Amino acid sequence: MLNKSGLKWGHKLKLQAAKALTGCVFLLLAPAVIADTPAVYRYQQANGVTAFSDRAPKNRPYIKVRFDCFACDLKSTVNWHNTPLFLKKYQHEIATAALHHQLDPALLRAIIHAESAFNPKALSKSGAAGLMQLMPDTATEVGVKDIWHQQQNIQGGASYLAFLLKRYKGDIKLAMAAYNAGPGAVDKHQGIPPYAETQTYVERVQLLWSRYQQASQAS
Repeated sequence: MLNKSGLKWGHKLKLQAAKALTGCVFLLLAPAVIADTPAVYRYQQANGVTAFSDRAPKNRPYIKVRFDCFACDLKSTVNWHNTPLFLKKYQHEIATAALHHQLDPALLRAIIHAESAFNPKALSKSGAAGLMQLMPDTATEVGVKDIWHQQQNIQGGASYLAFLLKRYKGDIKLAMAAYNAGPGAVDKHQGIPPYAETQTYVERVQLLWSRYQQASQAS
C-alpha cells in the first residue's frame, strides 16, 4: 500500500520493530492486546515468505513479538541525564544524512543512541540491523543495498524519520513514537500509544536530543 509520499510503508513497516527482543514471544491465532508495549506481528505470506507487520494479519496464524531497544528498557539503570554522549562517531555520515533530509543532526544522533547505542553491529532477533535498527524491507524501500554499511544505514534511517515527520506534520514526538511503535499504533491511538516502552522511548530520545543540541552549541 502506498502512502501519500508514494512509498510502500503500509503494514510491513520495519518498525524499529527492530528493537532487541525483550524476550517473550507469544504464538497467537487471534488478536490479543498488550496495553503497555509496542508489538510486531510475524507471519507467513501465502507464498511462504516470512513478513513482519505492525498490525495483526487477518485469517492467518501469527506470532506477536514484543520488542525492546536500548532506550526502551523500563528497568534500565542508565542515568539518561548524564550518560556519556557519542559526539565524535559518524560525524560525516550523520551530517550528510541530516543535510540531505533536512533534519537536525542532534536528533539523528539521539535516535541512533536510543536505538543501538552507536553499535553498528546491533541485530535484533527480528532482523532489525545496524545503527538505526532498520528492518530489511524498510531498508529496501529507502534504497539501502547493504544494511550493514554504516553510511547507508544512517541514510536509510534518516529517510524513514523524514517520512514520519512529514506524515505527522513536523510533530517530533509523534515521529519518535512511530519510529518506535510504528505509524499504525500512532494512528490508531491518535497520538503517542499507551505503551510504557514507547512513552519511555520518546521521553529518553527527547532528553538525548536536548543534550546533543547543547553539546553541539557548546563545541
